[in-house]
Amino acid sequence: MQKIQISHKHQGAVNHAAGLAAEDQVEALYHRQDMELVARRWKNPNGELDLVHLKGHQLIFTEVKRSKTHARAVQSLSARQQQRLLNAACAFLAATDRSMDTDMQFNVATCDGHGQIHILENAIAA
Repeated sequence: MQKIQISHKHQGAVNHAAGLAAEDQVEALYHRQDMELVARRWKNPNGELDLVHLKGHQLIFTEVKRSKTHARAVQSLSARQQQRLLNAACAFLAATDRSMDTDMQFNVATCDGHGQIHILENAIAA
């Protein structure tokens, strides 16, 4: 039996597409919960925010992680990445003329290999 080798470039494209599909799934879930999408894949030099929603007066920043299991997805969120998310959120507030006193929540949404989504609310302390 011959092994098929997949290039790193191809695997990266596959992983990127899977990540975007996971974001789509989380966005659809939030939409059904009547959350207003404010930004998606918002980038600046401080980092990237996957999803930003408004629920009432509260901004909800959600980092979407896709992995074969929910546990692996959560474990992949390092302390350094959490700090980058917080820094990006501060930059987002400044760029959108929102007060630093804005009520915020930082969630992590995990999507496993079967398309199941778990939302971990307040997963990152601001």
